[in-house]
Parts: sequence; structure tokens; C-alpha cells
Amino acid sequence: MDCYKLDRRLVCSGRMEQTRPSLPLAGAGMVLIGYTAAAAVLGALIGWALGSLGIGLVIGVILGIPLGIVGVYRRYKDALS
Repeated sequence: MDCYKLDRRLVCSGRMEQTRPSLPLAGAGMVLIGYTAAAAVLGALIGWALGSLGIGLVIGVILGIPLGIVGVYRRYKDALS
């Protein structure tokens, strides 16, 4: 490659380093809320079927938070590594 008389580092530089994928915070928040809400609804339905809607809802939320975190990690693992 002929670099003429310009600075050789600028004209003949190697490949640029690839950038990491970005983490869209709004999307990650919606994934977290979606998984948590789905687990809460499922827990409420199971609790309602067993006779205690409130306890089922609380258990669903408690289980939904780690489920949401795992969901965010699986969806955006490339941006987090």
C-alpha cells in the first residue's frame, strides 16, 4: 500500500478495534419488569387456585426477581461480557 507523504500511522493504520455492543438500559429494564410481572401473575394464579391469592403473588414476585435478572443476562450477555 502506497502511503504517499502523509503520516504513515494515520494512512496505513491497521484494522480498528471492534467496539462492544451497547446495553440499552430501557430494554433491559423492560425485560426485567416483564419477567418479574409474568412470574407474579403466575404466582397469583397458582395462589388463587390453592386458596391464597396474596401469598401466591408474593412468592411469584420473590421468584420473579432472580428470573428477571437471568432473563436480562441471557438477552444481553454480549454487552455484559
